[in-house]
Amino acid sequence: MIACHECDFLHSKPPIPKGGKALCTRCGAFLYQNIPNSLEKVLALNQAALLLLIMANVFPFVSLKLSGRVETNVLISGALAIYRLGMREVGILVILTSFIFPFLTITGMLYILFPLTFGHRPWKMAPVYRLVQALAPWSLLGVFMLGVLISIVKLLDLATITPGISLYSFVGLMVVSAAANANLDAFLIWPPMKLEPMGNGSGDTAAKRGLIACHTCALLVPETGQNDHGHGVCPRCESPLHSRKTNSLTRTWALICAAAILYIPANVYPVMTVIQFGRGDPNTILVGIVHLIEGGMWGLAMIIFFASIVVPVLKLIVLSFLLITIQKKSSWRFRDRALLFRVIEAVGAWSMVDVYVVAILAGLVNLGALSTIRPGIGVSFFGAVVVITMFAARGFDPRLIWDHQERP
Repeated sequence: MIACHECDFLHSKPPIPKGGKALCTRCGAFLYQNIPNSLEKVLALNQAALLLLIMANVFPFVSLKLSGRVETNVLISGALAIYRLGMREVGILVILTSFIFPFLTITGMLYILFPLTFGHRPWKMAPVYRLVQALAPWSLLGVFMLGVLISIVKLLDLATITPGISLYSFVGLMVVSAAANANLDAFLIWPPMKLEPMGNGSGDTAAKRGLIACHTCALLVPETGQNDHGHGVCPRCESPLHSRKTNSLTRTWALICAAAILYIPANVYPVMTVIQFGRGDPNTILVGIVHLIEGGMWGLAMIIFFASIVVPVLKLIVLSFLLITIQKKSSWRFRDRALLFRVIEAVGAWSMVDVYVVAILAGLVNLGALSTIRPGIGVSFFGAVVVITMFAARGFDPRLIWDHQERP
């Protein structure tokens, strides 16, 4: 059997056709898939991803030519530029999410998959896999690529932009990494285990049957054998077990309130200052959107508006709504509320695009009095909002939505 990680509903696990996917009949969440030669495919794709990541950081990324002066940058130039300008927290955030976390997830999967393809279990596989699971949502290659495209379009009227080998390598890295994630059948990583007979169980929840689903390997474990901290331990991967995330509602409320407070200075203070011929023009998020509209860049303006205004506000509103309905034990549209959470969890990281745009522009446009872009304090507040709302979504337990449903 398998328990849905979003609603705790139990399902039998029948075989599915090659290339097929199984979805939860209760909430519609993804359960598992059947990918032929999954481990071999993902191993090859991660090898290619590691090579492309190295190339993306070794060769020139883009070159900017303005009035005879040429500024050539590598991938991490923007993060280093912001760090040197005193905004260390933003520089660290950019380099973590665009290079270090992707590197760790790729090398972590290679560490696991190389021995497994030869029939051996790697040493400390479970903690390495948990690390990969934890870092994967923070590996924002696609968001960074969108930030690059927006930055290039914004600079086309200012200077001549020449893409480097690194940029093409990064595009390949983004595609290959997405393919690796799509082809992974995580159940093949873990050896089967025979526990106590559990019967069919379909049509019930794991909690009602006295079972806990391991978040790392998805093994169903009887709710017994608590450790000193009140949690069980998975017998297959030794991960801590919990029927529901500890203090999920309280923690999510605290993070939402913190993000809402920080969102005010994020929109009041400038996120960057454009200096041309010695004169500075500070831009807040809204001012930047207005400038894009005035320049006829409606598409870019809509992207920035959606990522910087709509998504953060939507996350705060939806998470607050979900928390209130759970605390009120509401029976309103369980499946729709689950879908709402799934949507905000999927789009939440895309708000980081504004932070990336500022970092990339600060790294590219550094031509002294002729033309220079400097980050503003607003980008620090906005980056904090994005990170905190992502933590809030990760800390929220969607199974709580369904706990007050009388019948599945």
